[in-house]
Amino acid sequence: MPPQPDAVARRPSITERARREQLIGLTIALIAERGYAATSLASIAAAASISKAAVLYHFSSKQAVIEAAYRSVLHDLTEHVGPRVEAAAGPGAAVEEYAAAMIGYMADHPDHVRVIAEALGDPDDTGIGDSPGSAARWGALAALIEHAQDAGEYRPADARTQAIMINGAIDAVVAESLNDDGYRLADAADSVVDLVRRAARG
Repeated sequence: MPPQPDAVARRPSITERARREQLIGLTIALIAERGYAATSLASIAAAASISKAAVLYHFSSKQAVIEAAYRSVLHDLTEHVGPRVEAAAGPGAAVEEYAAAMIGYMADHPDHVRVIAEALGDPDDTGIGDSPGSAARWGALAALIEHAQDAGEYRPADARTQAIMINGAIDAVVAESLNDDGYRLADAADSVVDLVRRAARG
């Protein structure tokens, strides 16, 4: 039986899409400033100068807009890192560019750093199920490492473990930047890439 006309999802207008993007951007800023727990529908609405009902017109709940903000951050991060990895000079360089691009993006987007750091905390607080050790985080990097090994640029080792270690190094320097405003992520990126190169290439 075909769906009834009122059951078919209506495509958002340009104005509605712009409003959604505005709400997502404001939510990212609020999470970065206050954390997930203190980011409420009321605070999002106030930042946008609209009512809570207007926010709920675009998102079904606080969790929905927070999830959208988190996914937006991940999308932007992927859009930054992906092309740099693809443009790398070889398989080993692709792994190293992954680390450099990840840290470089975090250095340029401190609000996004805090959103990701908050999201990878207690899922009971954030409602987001991602975790630092999830396969979604290490799987793509492990595949890059395996490609570098197959090409003979990296010596044989467990790619999953190496991916977890590289992500751990990235997480550590990013966390340090959150604790110390004077800590330079740009310098940290060079150190992490050098560590990866020395460990994997031999």
